[in-house]
Amino acid sequence: MDIFQVFVAQPIFNLLFVIYSLIPGGDFGIALIIFTVLVRFAMWPLLKKQLHQAIAMQKLQPELVRIKKETKGNKQLEGAQMMELYKKHDVSPFRSIGILFIQLPIFIALYEVIQIFTSQRGQIAGFTYGFLKDIGPIKDLIANPNQFNEKMLGFLDLSKQAITSNPFAVNVFILILAIGAAVTQYMMSKQTAPKQTSNKRLRDVMNEAAEGKQSSQGEMNAIMMNKMIKFLPIMMFFIMINLPGALVLYYTVSNIVAVAQQGSILKGDTKEMIAIADYVTEPVQNKKATAKARAKQATEANITRITAKDTSPRKK
Repeated sequence: MDIFQVFVAQPIFNLLFVIYSLIPGGDFGIALIIFTVLVRFAMWPLLKKQLHQAIAMQKLQPELVRIKKETKGNKQLEGAQMMELYKKHDVSPFRSIGILFIQLPIFIALYEVIQIFTSQRGQIAGFTYGFLKDIGPIKDLIANPNQFNEKMLGFLDLSKQAITSNPFAVNVFILILAIGAAVTQYMMSKQTAPKQTSNKRLRDVMNEAAEGKQSSQGEMNAIMMNKMIKFLPIMMFFIMINLPGALVLYYTVSNIVAVAQQGSILKGDTKEMIAIADYVTEPVQNKKATAKARAKQATEANITRITAKDTSPRKK
């Protein structure tokens, strides 16, 4: 085994194998659903931080616009000030994609695990941890690997693809799962998408840039994100119809749980996240407030001096 198999694929294989062995009669689909839910809940703290970062980034947009205007096209200075702003408020633009970097290895490893369970069953014994080999159902499957049931609910073969080389042999149930993956991908992305405050299209922004006008970074981000929200589900659909049903099931269930998690966090922890986001921008606000206070204090002092001068006794 290589490093990826030892540290990623083998743990996933054994966890999925244990879940499968605990289900009466053995149902790979049910085992995969349980596995997916466990993975998503294990990522709950990371998801919460990701949403906090997304809100904090939105709160910093006015400061980013200010930096863009003050630097007047000096990209090096603009980038340096933006990085300083992020560092000052402990915000990372790349932290929001942390879940993607965790999900991708799991997805790749799961593809390998599915291949072992469905078409490379001679490797089952080699991937199983030694302390699990004496458990009854696991021991029986190692001795008779062909008894492994790759179907869900007795009829949905999760080793098959939605679209095969034969255009008339479409697996309708896997195709429905692929559509579900695309729809849930759209829903998941829509929940955290930045709000677009104008009706400008990407073409309009590009035309303005050609004319020398500077567009708001937040406006540009919102336009690009909304484009991706529409494009990504279509791309995922065409990917899913060419993958084994088990991976399509995993991705769809993972998205469904993610939508529920994000909805719960955004609804239940809104006050907490807004407080965190407000804390992020508090130093800037305090700075402005202090400046206003100093200006007001100076104005009051001038008025006091003028008043004192006017009310003093005049010599006749």
